[in-house]
Amino acid sequence: MTSIVKLFVASPDTHSERRFDPHVSIEQLKAKLELITGIPVQNQKISLHNGDADSQVIAQLDDDAKPLGYYSVRDYQTIKVVDTNPSTSFTGQLSDVSQVEKFELSDDAYAQRTDSVLAYKQRHKVGRFAPPSTEPNPEPAVNIPIGSRCEVESTEPGLKKRGTVRFVGHTEFATGLWVGIEYDEPMGKNDGSLKGVQYFTCRPNYGVFVRPAKVTVGDFPVEEIDFDDEEI
Repeated sequence: MTSIVKLFVASPDTHSERRFDPHVSIEQLKAKLELITGIPVQNQKISLHNGDADSQVIAQLDDDAKPLGYYSVRDYQTIKVVDTNPSTSFTGQLSDVSQVEKFELSDDAYAQRTDSVLAYKQRHKVGRFAPPSTEPNPEPAVNIPIGSRCEVESTEPGLKKRGTVRFVGHTEFATGLWVGIEYDEPMGKNDGSLKGVQYFTCRPNYGVFVRPAKVTVGDFPVEEIDFDDEEI
């Protein structure tokens, strides 16, 4: 038998690994366990187990005169200490939060406090107490010169809608920036006017208004329509 044995000590409020001399008597062991678990010697009921989760008792350490080694203890077994009279000690009270008086504050009482997070946010106008922003969101810069040739994005495969930029700016029919384009072909929707306001002038059905993101400025020549000799 080795001179030292390593055992786990478990009680309602504690769990730790300890080293014991196997020659120590159970009476002496109980005195040590009182310092470890807080359970008075006279209240201790000690049992030996193979592990914390093992409910099977290997031995009851109830003979104060016998040495610990008498029970053939091995390293990393568990000594479980039960308090037979917890009403005379603090056993279980340290981990039982149900006995702790809780501080409660109503919503109205909390709202009247001046030292709360809510009061801080109200004073400094933070979060939901911040004033609404009056500054409009900045619009992205648009480099679409009036008079430049362009091509407009089309949802129809193979269809190229080319034309000339005639207007860039804000309108009365919708918010944000719009680009007015005079198409090379009558693929538009208006004559440069919309809802009674003339933004530029072109032939009917040659004008259209689109968002800047749909416009590509570049060297887009007018596409000439070639007729087949067999078609007139």
